[in-house]
Amino acid sequence: MATTTLPSGEPAPEDTSLYPIAVLIDELKNEDVQLRLNSIKKLSTIALALGVERTRVELIPFLTETIYDEDEVLLALAEQLGNFTNYVGGPDFAYTLLPPLESLATVEETVVRDKAVESLRQIAVLHSPTDLENHFVSLVIRLASGDWFTSRTSACGLFSVCYSRVNPMIKSELRNFFRNLCQDDTPMVRRAAAGKLGEFAKVVELDSLKNDLIPMFSSLAQDEQDSVRLLAIEACVSIASLLTHEDVNDLVMSTLRLCTSDSSWRVRYMVADKFTELQKAVGPEITRIDLVPTFQSLLRDTEAEVRAAAANKVCDFCRNLCPPVASGALLNDPNVAQTSNAVDSIIMTSILPVVKGLVADTNQHVKSALASVIMGLSPILGKQRTLDHLLPLFLTQLKDECPEVRLNIISNLDCVNEVIGIQRLSETLLPAIVELAEDPKWRVRLAIIEYMPLLASQLGVQFFDDKLNSLCMTWLTDHVYAIREAATLNLKKLVEKFGAEWAQTSVIPKVIVMARDPNYLHRMTFLFCINELAEVCGPEITAKTMLPTVLSMASDSVANVRFNVAKTLQKIGPIVAQSAAVKSQIKPVLDKLNTDTDVDVKYFAAEAMSIIACN
Repeated sequence: MATTTLPSGEPAPEDTSLYPIAVLIDELKNEDVQLRLNSIKKLSTIALALGVERTRVELIPFLTETIYDEDEVLLALAEQLGNFTNYVGGPDFAYTLLPPLESLATVEETVVRDKAVESLRQIAVLHSPTDLENHFVSLVIRLASGDWFTSRTSACGLFSVCYSRVNPMIKSELRNFFRNLCQDDTPMVRRAAAGKLGEFAKVVELDSLKNDLIPMFSSLAQDEQDSVRLLAIEACVSIASLLTHEDVNDLVMSTLRLCTSDSSWRVRYMVADKFTELQKAVGPEITRIDLVPTFQSLLRDTEAEVRAAAANKVCDFCRNLCPPVASGALLNDPNVAQTSNAVDSIIMTSILPVVKGLVADTNQHVKSALASVIMGLSPILGKQRTLDHLLPLFLTQLKDECPEVRLNIISNLDCVNEVIGIQRLSETLLPAIVELAEDPKWRVRLAIIEYMPLLASQLGVQFFDDKLNSLCMTWLTDHVYAIREAATLNLKKLVEKFGAEWAQTSVIPKVIVMARDPNYLHRMTFLFCINELAEVCGPEITAKTMLPTVLSMASDSVANVRFNVAKTLQKIGPIVAQSAAVKSQIKPVLDKLNTDTDVDVKYFAAEAMSIIACN
């Protein structure tokens, strides 16, 4: 048997207190990666067995010296160490965890480095100010000045967690190191710095933000690599939110203007994606002067991805333009009214004309993004403008060849309903929806069915019964099986929304009529409906109104119908199990089907009998 050696290289004595770390060493040297991974995941148990002092003196140094394993093992170790403070003696000894995490923060695999940085950030807040300055800051500086780019990228994520708790001299040193990272020769490091610049900006002093970080931001926003420039946009949001509007205008806007017209579509996409956050950060005045023209430009961008990202922000952008009214007393304030009129003018003259163009965009993703938000403009524009300007756009989108566009409109009808009322809605949009529900393309009909429960909840039970109930019943007899199947599931969802009593009066009588339909496919659809409805209607309604018709179909001339009767009885038998109907009605019918001449009918009847017998 091989002798286990300790980290010092000496043979492990027979002392049983050394057993846990000896086992760990054996397992970490095992050729099986999974075994090594399991041993790492048991570190906390081993640490408890060793005690806090031996964990600090033996286990942590051993782990630090043996960081050369497979990436998945290193990832597990990086994660474990982030929650290891209590096992080394608490916050006073948190600094002892820094050496292994520092090594992990320099490895080649990105996910391991990221997890190590995450764990370092977790334990940074546990350090006392003295330990932070003596141990943690030293680690950050070593990483930031490392020879390999991997250590320098990891350093970028650590400045913000220690900066606010160190003395002014160290703060100045940290800012200088961060500036060096922003100017690093390696694009990956500059990219990491750009990604953490906004986070760092939130913890530095205002003067340092203006004098040190904004020049860094300007440099990164004009970097030769577009992957760096696009990350600077996110930092811009954080920086602008920390400055006065005057400082934003003087220090940030010139750089932001360059980003909005960047030659790389990816940078412009990031501007569009973060646009409403930028809008809130810079304030209403700069928005009206600078961002409205910029938003128009993004909505007309040559790249579809940029147009789609901007289209997705249309509603939020317009909503943010509206001045918040703190109380009813302000409603008569002439300044508020003047601002409101200015906002209306911006939306009607600058935004809506561009939106109208996007409705007919050549790219379906752009049209779909717009359709997902355009209904939200109704509450902003009000009833008359919705009727005059938006409804024609909605109708165009409801007839779009792209199903996603149509469905995005249908799924947001409640916004328009609140503004123009159900009557106007039914007069304008509902005919278009009904037309789609009868579309020759079965996939279009299927898409409308899937949104019918949502539409029903928006319109209400009375309106649904008047306008759409008959349409839902028509789908049950569609010539395409997928439509009939979807229609049965649709009925179940409608009953879940409107209740079993509604089903008893508005659905079940119409479904039962199908049991006598000359077309056997329709008779089978009746059985499929019962399978779904019984579950939501409950035992009483099932036994009283649906079961008798199902039982009567056991003598159907078509074998496919008869074996589906057996399958339906198998489904609803447990539901009505407490009722005497099981013994007196269902079992005799199944006994009869069990002697049927068709082998499939006999098989399903026997299966149903065994299921019901178990209940």
